[in-house]
Amino acid sequence: MWIADNWKDYEILDCSGGEKLERWGNYLLVRPDPQVIWDTPKKNRGWKEMNGHYHRSKKGGGEWEFFSLPQQWQIHYGSLTFNLKPFSFKHTGLFPEQATNWDWFSEKIKNAGRPVKVLNLFAYTGGATLAAAAAGAQVTHVDASKGMVTWAKENAVSSGLGDAPIRWLVDDCVKFVEREIRRGNTYDAIIMDPPSYGRGPKGEIWKIEDMIHPLIKLCTKILSKDALFFLVNSYTTGLAPAVLTYMISTELKPWNGHVDSQEIGLPVTDSGLVLPCGASGRWERD
Repeated sequence: MWIADNWKDYEILDCSGGEKLERWGNYLLVRPDPQVIWDTPKKNRGWKEMNGHYHRSKKGGGEWEFFSLPQQWQIHYGSLTFNLKPFSFKHTGLFPEQATNWDWFSEKIKNAGRPVKVLNLFAYTGGATLAAAAAGAQVTHVDASKGMVTWAKENAVSSGLGDAPIRWLVDDCVKFVEREIRRGNTYDAIIMDPPSYGRGPKGEIWKIEDMIHPLIKLCTKILSKDALFFLVNSYTTGLAPAVLTYMISTELKPWNGHVDSQEIGLPVTDSGLVLPCGASGRWERD
C-alpha cells in the first residue's frame, strides 16, 4: 500500500461506525466513509468538538451540519495551497490520499532532465495539476465541470502558480482525447482520476467499469514515444489493484516500462493503522 504520510495540515484522527474524524488545518470534520465497517469506541474528544458533520440520508445523498466553520479556508502541502469549502455529497475539494501520487510523479518530472508535458484528465480542483506544475511540467488540465476548473485556478493562484504553463479546459475527457488524436498532439505523462459514475457537460454518461479500459487504450494514442509515466486512480471498490495492472500493462506493452498497482491510504492517528482510500496503477519508464 502507498500511504500519504507527509501531511502536516491534514490527518485522520479516528474512524468508527461508518465515519471518519478528520483535521483539516484548524478545523475538525466528521464525514461518512464506506470502508469504515468497524465499530470501535470513539474516545477522541474531537467527535464531540467537530466543526462540521456530513449526515448521510437513507434516501441517498445527505447534508452538512456546521458548528463554527468558515465558508472557505486553506491548507498547505509543501509549496501548494488548497482552498477548501464543504459542498455536495460530503466533499471538501481535495482528496488528501492523492499526495502519495503527487510525491511520486513530482520526482519523475524533476529528474527527467527535459521538458515534460502532462495531461490531467478528470482533474477536479487541481491537486495533481499543481503538483506537476510545481515540479516543472507543462500541464493540460481537463474537467467537465466549469466550477471545478474555476476552483482549480483559484488553487493555482493561492499556490503561486497563477502564471505557470497550465492550460485550463472545461471539456468531456473522452471527447478531448479523441480531438487530440486527430490533432496529432502527444503527452509525456497522463494522469486520470475518473469518477465511478458521472455525466459530461452535455449529459454524457460515464460508468467506470465500462469506460476505463477503452479510455486507457485511447490515451495510448496520445502518449509520446519517450513517455515518462501513466497514472490511473480508482475509487471503485470492485476495481482491484491487479485489475489496474492488467489493463495498463496490456495497453502500454509497446513502451519500455513496468506497472505497479497498490491500494492507497491515509494513516489514522489514534489507532496507528491505515485507512484504505482506493487504488492507483502506476506505469513508469524503465
